[in-house]
Parts: sequence; C-alpha cells; structure tokens
Amino acid sequence: MTKSAVSPGGQSPIALPEQVEVPLDNDLEMLRIRRIGKKLFDVANCVITFGNAIPPGVEDNPSMADLETAFCHDISLSDEIVVVHDVCKHTSLGSHRAVSGAPYIRFYASYPVHNQDRALVGNVALVDYAPRPVFRDGDRQALADLAALVERELELRSVNASQLDLQKKNKNLRRKSLIDPLIGTWNRGAIMRILTIEAIRCDKLGLPLSLIVADLDYFKKINDTYGHPAGDAVLVKVASRLRSCIRPQEALGRYGGEEFLIVLPGSSHVTAMAVAERMRAAIAAQPEVIGSATLNLTISAGVASTDMFTTATTEELISRADMALYAAKDAGRNKVMNATPDSL
Repeated sequence: MTKSAVSPGGQSPIALPEQVEVPLDNDLEMLRIRRIGKKLFDVANCVITFGNAIPPGVEDNPSMADLETAFCHDISLSDEIVVVHDVCKHTSLGSHRAVSGAPYIRFYASYPVHNQDRALVGNVALVDYAPRPVFRDGDRQALADLAALVERELELRSVNASQLDLQKKNKNLRRKSLIDPLIGTWNRGAIMRILTIEAIRCDKLGLPLSLIVADLDYFKKINDTYGHPAGDAVLVKVASRLRSCIRPQEALGRYGGEEFLIVLPGSSHVTAMAVAERMRAAIAAQPEVIGSATLNLTISAGVASTDMFTTATTEELISRADMALYAAKDAGRNKVMNATPDSL
C-alpha cells in the first residue's frame, strides 16, 4: 500500500510494506499509549497511524477526534521526525480542510514507527489547536520514546503470533502422531489411551463401558491376490464405513493390521451389540470393486462390556472381546458375538 496524500516536508510519499497489521481503533494498548501522549504533551489528540488504513466510523458522522484522526491519516508517512509549528503557514498542510475549517488544527508533529525488520509501518502523531513555536529536544526525545512503546507493542504481538502459530503446529504434530497415516483413524497407542481414559470416567460416573473388536474377514487373501495397494484401499473404505456407524463421543482405532477397536463409553452390552451389528451390515451391504473383480467384504466382531464383566480391567475386556471375535470366526465369519461369563 502507498500513502499518496499531503506530504509535510514536500518529499515523495513513502511506499509501505504490502502486509501491515493494522491495530483496531479500539485497541486497548494503543489507546493507552495515545492517552499517555496526550497527557505528556498536553495536546488535543495523540494519533497512531498505520499505513493508509483509516479506522472504521471516521467517515460517518465524524466527531472532532475523528477529524483529527483523518487529518493524520491524510499526511504521508515520513521516515524522520516531522514538526510543523504552525500548520496554517505550511505550504501544503495550510490548505487542508481540517486546518482551514473545523477543527482548525494548528500544530502537528509525528515520529516514525518501524516493525522488527526496520520497515516503516506508521507513526505517532500529535495535533493541537494552537501553534507551538517551540518544540524542544526533550520533546522530540519524548515523542521518540512514545514511538518506541508502539514498536515494542508491535514486537510483542509479533512474538505472540509466532508462539501461537508454533503451538498450533505442535498441536497438529501431536495429533498426527496419534492418527493412523493410512486410514485416518486413531492408531493403536491413541485408542488404548482413549479406552483407559473412558474406563476411568465411566467408573467414576457409574456408567457401563463397552468395546468392540472387529476384524476384516479374509484380508490376507485380498493382499495376496490383488496386492497391498488394493488391500490398503479396502481398509480405508472399511474404516470409513465403520466410522459412520458410531457417535461423536465414541472412538474408532486401528488395533492391528486389519483389526479395529471401537470404544463405546456409556453403552451397555445390548447397545454395543446393536452398534456392532450395524457395522457388520454396513460392510456387507456394498461390494468393493478392485480392477475387474468385485469383492464381497465382511467383518467378524466380538463385544465385551463392563455390565457383563463388572470387575474387568481394560486389558481383560479386550481379551474377552477377542475371544468373542474368535468365536465369530469359528462360527463362519460375517457374525457378531457377545462375550458373556457363560461363554468362557
């Protein structure tokens, strides 16, 4: 962006960086610095400008402060301190509408504001309604100190933004470390952690906890016949169908090669059996096409619940569900079996 308005020193307007983060007009930190400037110099207003962005609302029913702000934004940025003792006598500013008319500005001074790369991004400006024949070295230093406060605030925001971005990236990396890279479900470590957390929570709340161990039937034959890329594609589609059968508070994870673990907090064995049966039906309902071949996919599943095994640990629940899964396999596959004390 380039500010092409009145230039107090007669120099050409300075081109600004394309990306200038403009603080809002109601920015609390910037308002605090402005109040300090107004009190320190005993002026009508202290304005902080960034680029040529005029804060919202200045054009609509402007107040005196709005007019002062618009005046400061109309002046091209300078990379040096600017002091105009009597604006009326200035060759270019004297004809400005805020000088010849309300609010009749008579004094203007500004100091440049730079970003961390030392690029000019704005300034701190002072305006008043009476000329100031004297603006001492101490005043110039105080204005420079005020600009330094603005630069420090911009630097802090840049650091905070970088930290937030880093935290976001780290969070994404942590999440990726918990996700199976092929099928997009929780990996074994993550689903086991979820199971442990949910077991503790359900125990405290007096709720049942159920889990399902599901296995894709004849998966080795698919890999051996059509190759591992085809087998991977099948696993992705199976995982998607299984995921569609559970609620947001339930979790699906890849427990082994073609084996899945589904954690159902708050579900009884009756509910878990219904979910497992829904999963079995979803897989069997639609054949998968690999090249010219059509595969009728099926799963076998075992269910175990704390309402059937009240003192079981999470490892014991998985063992019970595994045993029920083997029973489903032995019964001909494409079946769901529930682990019960009587079935042991």
